Amino acid sequence: MEPEASHHSDMFCAGTEDDPDIKVMMAGSTLRKVKSRSWKKQRHFRLLEDGMTIWYKSRWAGKGHSTFSVTEVEAVREGHQSELLLSIAEEFPANLCFTLVFHGRQGNLDLVADSPEEAQAWIQGVRKLIHKVQTMDEKERLDQWVWDWFHKADKNKDGKMNFKEVRKLLKMMNVDMNEDYALHLFTMADKSESGSLEIEQFVHFYKILTQRDEVWKVFQDYSGDGEKLMLEELENFLRIEQQEGERSAQHAEELIDCYETSESVKEQGAMSLDGFQMYLCSQDGSIFKPEHRELHQDMSQPLSHYFISSSHNTYLLEDQLRGQSSLEAYIQALKRGCRCVEVDCWDGSDGEPIVYHGHTLTSKILFKDVISTVKEYAFKASDFPVILSLENHCGVEQQTVMAEHLKLILGDMLLTTLVDGQIPQQLPSPEQLKGKILLKAKKIGGLEDCFDETMTDEVSDEEEDCDGESPSGEQPPAECLTQNDKKSKSKVSQDLSDLVVYCKSVHFHGFEHAYSHSKCYEMSSFSESKAKRLIREAGREFVQYNTRQLSRIYPSGLRTDSSNYNPQDMWSVGCQIVALNFQTAGLEMDLNDGLFRQNGCCGYVIKPDFMRDSSTLFSPEKPEEQQNYRPLRLSIQVISGQQLPKVNQKEGSIVDPLVRVEIYGLPQDQAREETSHINNNGFNPVWNETLNFILHTPKLALVRFVVEDYDKASRNDFMGQLTLPFTCIQAGYRHIHLLSKDGTAIPPASIFVNVNISELT
Repeated sequence: MEPEASHHSDMFCAGTEDDPDIKVMMAGSTLRKVKSRSWKKQRHFRLLEDGMTIWYKSRWAGKGHSTFSVTEVEAVREGHQSELLLSIAEEFPANLCFTLVFHGRQGNLDLVADSPEEAQAWIQGVRKLIHKVQTMDEKERLDQWVWDWFHKADKNKDGKMNFKEVRKLLKMMNVDMNEDYALHLFTMADKSESGSLEIEQFVHFYKILTQRDEVWKVFQDYSGDGEKLMLEELENFLRIEQQEGERSAQHAEELIDCYETSESVKEQGAMSLDGFQMYLCSQDGSIFKPEHRELHQDMSQPLSHYFISSSHNTYLLEDQLRGQSSLEAYIQALKRGCRCVEVDCWDGSDGEPIVYHGHTLTSKILFKDVISTVKEYAFKASDFPVILSLENHCGVEQQTVMAEHLKLILGDMLLTTLVDGQIPQQLPSPEQLKGKILLKAKKIGGLEDCFDETMTDEVSDEEEDCDGESPSGEQPPAECLTQNDKKSKSKVSQDLSDLVVYCKSVHFHGFEHAYSHSKCYEMSSFSESKAKRLIREAGREFVQYNTRQLSRIYPSGLRTDSSNYNPQDMWSVGCQIVALNFQTAGLEMDLNDGLFRQNGCCGYVIKPDFMRDSSTLFSPEKPEEQQNYRPLRLSIQVISGQQLPKVNQKEGSIVDPLVRVEIYGLPQDQAREETSHINNNGFNPVWNETLNFILHTPKLALVRFVVEDYDKASRNDFMGQLTLPFTCIQAGYRHIHLLSKDGTAIPPASIFVNVNISELT
């Protein structure tokens, strides 16, 4: 059955319902959903009246249908822009095809329309709706969220809800409340005394339900009359609680202008409780310093002075043995701000080099397709340089083919000459290399003797992992099993060698050798086990080495499940290119996303000053010996939670949430503290518990806030998290806006905290 029209003239369609493309979407279209070359089935798609939900079903299936929200869609790609649509290009012309790309790790949806006009209507229509979602303010977002829930619970679609339906809805929303109290609130909202609530009344009911005592108390502390905050009172709050100092006066006016909902209160230059709550829940009230979100760091220092967001075996979407190799994996990594991608190249049977995880069952893709994809997506998230880390297993002939593809496809984007014509004493800066793609590979000779034809006999990165490091009993990686010693003498194609400028791969011969012989453009790769050994044995030397040269760390060959190591260990000695499996969600990718969330998500973060000076004596084991050693105390009062996501979709289950704060940094700073759990309340749990930490090296610390559903019998279930650098944390009353396991936003789920940062006296 078709979903019925809603009785509600919807606020979210405002301004779009007359749009011809939206009209086509609302009328509905039959589109082919393509899942493989053989699975192409017709489905009826339409946009529901809320202007947000796309509904689809097969024309023959019984009651089964699916829906997704426009908020889940990140982008629309036009034409044959997915591997799947490209593979059936002869069957369906490009002007009928489009792909919906979802946030996070959710798979894409490939669709084929019956006519070019219909395809265009859906492409343009969805783009307009995405734009609408992106430009919503906090109030509209919350209204949208409430409206979505109302729709989900209004089973008979009559635009009304009786008390029984409301009780059920509360359970769905993670609220377990006393029946009498719920009925009392319901009656207050049922102004017409009809025994049911329409959407506007439900919004009112929801408002009473979400009145937050803990925010009201803070408001009362600063409000003279208990009704509103006058400008001076708001300034006091910003200065004293939010520690905003000088800027509080001007900021108070800006906040009233932005968040106060009542015009009459605004005219008095004041802020009501509603406006105050709206401000606290907004980006301005978030724990993340707004100025640190933007690109704000000095980008003119040598590349070796930055941490660089880096991916390992970028072509894989799954595990290292049987997983699918895909261009999509490159697109996802680059869109997340990754600036160093890996390309594993092997001889193809028809003279075309291929990319896959050698000697495994992972599928294969063409090298030239990878390079085309990199060209298209390299600079969508950031203008700063992308490093192509080449894992070269090809013979000279196909290496020459690779060089041709690189030059032809990338053109001017590929950096093939010195930035200023000078042999460098230090690496160029991200600023100097904007819009450029750098090749990291073996090179014949050095930059000084570019025309010297002598061959070097360096080993490739993966062979370094085969140098007998594996603890006894462990299998060496697959790559090592079929290699013979001649490999290290293998020839490098002169054409490919000529394209390597600032990232020449060399074997690591120790820190002393590097100090006396190495050039700044020479870089080595270390397996995680080798890096950990060097950190243990010579942490200080590793920090010094990394002031001048780049080092790349990659996961052990034994991580066949694409799991990750903790990147913080490597960042603590200044390693720049700490490569992770981007396709694997979890703590390690949370840390990577957390570090690179600052500085405009550009993929480059400047290292602390004590890691950039070549004469540095900093040691991760003895932070107290550094100059300007100033440990800090971090105190976090975890006050309450708001609309936490359900973990278990079972009808009657409500979560028992707890909050844990984890510190990742130098060994001395690693710590975790957690609150107690609250029984049966994921809607508005209140903890009021304070967690304390001491940070010896705050500039290297990441703080991770995790919310879990407590379970005494088994492992707690993950509910949401946010990770950010300690240096980006704002003091005061703040909201932590939680992210899903995939790193995507899950509004309006948040944790309300009071943060205090002080010096140790």
